[in-house]
Amino acid sequence: MAGRDLRTLFSTNDRSLDASEAFTNRQAQWDLVAAMLTEHLQTTAAPGFDVADFEAPRDNVLVFHGVGGIGKSTLSRKLEAALTTAEHRPAQWGAPSWTSARLLPVRIDLAQSAGTNFEQVILTLRLALAELGQPLPAFDVALRRYWEHNHPGEPLEEYLRRGALARFGRAMPQQMQSALSDVAQALLLPGTVGSAIGQVTGSLVQALRERRQTVRALAGCARLADLLEADPDIDALSFYPHLLAWEIAQIPVAKHPTLVVLLDTFEDVGDRTHRDFERLLQRVVWLMPNAVFLITGRSRLQWADPGLHGQLDFTGPTAWPGLAADRVPAARAASPAAVGGGRRQVLIGDFSAEDCEDYLARRLSRDDQPLIPPAIRQVITARSHGLPLYLDLAVMRYLEIRRAGQTPAPGDLDHDFPALIARTLSDLTPDERHVLRSVALLDAFDLRLAVHAAGLPHEAPVIRLIERPFVREDTFGLWPYNLHALIRSTLRSTDDHTDDRWSPNDWARAAARAFAALGEQWTTSPTRNRALLIGCLRQGLRLAREAHLELGWLAEAAWSYVSDSIWEPLAPPTDDRNAAALETPADALVETLSALARRQHEHRERTAARLTAVTDTGLLPAELQQMAVYYLAKAQRDLGRSEDSRRGMQLVADGGGRLAPAARRGLAHLARLAGDFPTALATARTLGWAGRHHRVEGDVWWPHGEMNRAADVYEAARTEAEQHGIAGERATSQAQRAFVLAFTDPDQAEDELELAHQLLSGLTLRATTLTTHTAELIRTAGTPGPAVEDRASVLRADIQTAGVTAAQTTLELALCFHHAVHDDEAAVRAAISRLHNLTEEGDYAYYVDIAHFMADLPLSADRASQTQWLDGEGSTRQRWRALVTGRRTRLSTAP
Repeated sequence: MAGRDLRTLFSTNDRSLDASEAFTNRQAQWDLVAAMLTEHLQTTAAPGFDVADFEAPRDNVLVFHGVGGIGKSTLSRKLEAALTTAEHRPAQWGAPSWTSARLLPVRIDLAQSAGTNFEQVILTLRLALAELGQPLPAFDVALRRYWEHNHPGEPLEEYLRRGALARFGRAMPQQMQSALSDVAQALLLPGTVGSAIGQVTGSLVQALRERRQTVRALAGCARLADLLEADPDIDALSFYPHLLAWEIAQIPVAKHPTLVVLLDTFEDVGDRTHRDFERLLQRVVWLMPNAVFLITGRSRLQWADPGLHGQLDFTGPTAWPGLAADRVPAARAASPAAVGGGRRQVLIGDFSAEDCEDYLARRLSRDDQPLIPPAIRQVITARSHGLPLYLDLAVMRYLEIRRAGQTPAPGDLDHDFPALIARTLSDLTPDERHVLRSVALLDAFDLRLAVHAAGLPHEAPVIRLIERPFVREDTFGLWPYNLHALIRSTLRSTDDHTDDRWSPNDWARAAARAFAALGEQWTTSPTRNRALLIGCLRQGLRLAREAHLELGWLAEAAWSYVSDSIWEPLAPPTDDRNAAALETPADALVETLSALARRQHEHRERTAARLTAVTDTGLLPAELQQMAVYYLAKAQRDLGRSEDSRRGMQLVADGGGRLAPAARRGLAHLARLAGDFPTALATARTLGWAGRHHRVEGDVWWPHGEMNRAADVYEAARTEAEQHGIAGERATSQAQRAFVLAFTDPDQAEDELELAHQLLSGLTLRATTLTTHTAELIRTAGTPGPAVEDRASVLRADIQTAGVTAAQTTLELALCFHHAVHDDEAAVRAAISRLHNLTEEGDYAYYVDIAHFMADLPLSADRASQTQWLDGEGSTRQRWRALVTGRRTRLSTAP
């Protein structure tokens, strides 16, 4: 059902415009209501059900809560309409199973703007029951007594006729008058009832105490006399709903009604310090177990919290088992079992993208066609994060632009709305608003982080805030709480025009507090685990960059990040930022770490360009500058720019910083690439663990065909990495061990490769992964058919995408081994030609030598080898030729 949107209609002169109050989906919530009502009707129809049982737990309330603007009031109105008549039920909502039941829905808006007080709540309930067409003597006598005592000279009939409750009709006063007349007649009282209500109640109490037959119809209400004897104040009035529940229970089963009370805007009944109104309303719910209460508000009900004992009459999980359960996530709210299992608190979820599109298409139309174009609807949907209030505000902005004589464009609706903040802040205390703005600077937070970010001396405002529906909870997250995405972005980017809005200096101080709090969590952590490191870096880097903060603890955290060689993504790549955009040390560090992480997914050319831009700025402090220079030199080495790489490595090695051992290792690698194996081996033996000495030795031994010796030192490298807890180095050493054993023992290599893949799980090491793929190809070298060549073609494409020259030359060497085993001289020479092209700058030129050794071919007379073998060319040739003949023998004897 779609109503008329008067606000929109009065915002334009275009009479051809159709403005409807579009209602979208909420099928899941309807299913929950239908399931609850079905269960409730079964419970109240059971033989043992008793409305006068004041000790039984209550399960007659269902709570829908969510952020301001999520559509709770709209849902409440639609539920009332759907429960009133089937024709008002939205088409997408299915027919319920209880169509024969008599439901009496009544919606009460508790918003402060509606001015609803507790008396009006009670009168509304009685007026709703007037549809039964019969007096309710127990309740009516008590209510008349209360009214005349508290409103002398103001007839109830007149109040109802001229007040906000006039919409319910005039049946109730006549029914009440009839009830009082019947009671007076039963008590044989003379005169008019209206002037003798005191006499009526006094006589009725006496008759009830004496159990007279004349009042036997009321004698079954055991608490009636007590209520009539109590002072007729507001506290007594809150117990009168028991009389309504009793009266309903006396109606024959065939005509038995079920009162469905929809209490909307429940957040306005008070706060957590002043619960007077909430206490009265809770009594109503408790004392009417045969009625259903559908409550909508911003916050969850706390009635199941035993800590509220004394503030409310009925508290704890025993009293309200359904309210004690965890809130039902929006994704699971479609399951009626969520209610049947006792879960009565449901978080109203955001609209899906499809729902947003449907809403915007139907909200404004002309000739049954959407007025807002698809491109603009797409922008609004993306910005809304599914919040209906944003959709509504965007529609009004669309009309506003049209009123100005302009044609709205997609960019005009890429817009923040201060009204979102005003709605969000409206029912928060000043301390809660302060915390909200502080945590808006964080992607996620916990209690301690929020307290420190806000700079508060106590936790209470944070505890209250995290219970709000716009704070989302992920129990498996490093920090469990995060703000609704739209509210967070709007808070940070829009001037909200509130009285306590923050100045730029306020935001800067809050960013500094949040940054310090993250650093404190990292530096004081007893474990300093990887997950905490990455979480702190991601948030800290962003804060430092946006607020132009000093690096502080980020420097040490950056070193911890690079030490494991795991390379989790830390920030979106800053491809759109050129060197001129790097203005602060934080900018430079973000770009450095992002480039290091992205190098596993980008061409090394891109990595080198990004790191060159960083080093040219000189923004980083000395040690971090060496980090950028070192990894730039590594990228240059991968690209075959050995001289540039050697200069960078030498600069870092001479600097004596943390990466000096790694830079010396880099120089050893460069010596090996040039074929200077004596220098490479001598340098390796001086590196120690910090320079990864075992792995560098292995890289020297395997080009000599010393595969078992290389495998042993790679194993030693893996063991050392395990002892130091360096996952990346462990995986790399294991991959190299599998690679060399693939030449000598394919069966053992298969096991070693399986271990390598296990160690690579969860890591992003592209070059190491390419090594394992090459090892798999070598392990199957010599097998007949095109499988090896096909696999090599796929791997060659992957290597070219990565831009790792070393991997490409190693792949061609592996193909030489395959063709040599087949004794296919033409294929060997073709592979050697490709190797010549790849190594013409001098690096890896000894691969060409090895390819000749494999195929037992003489070296080219026109190209003298510059390789300095450790024990001479002849010995190396023999070992490589032996590997080829050994593989041939293995294949020929295989079953």
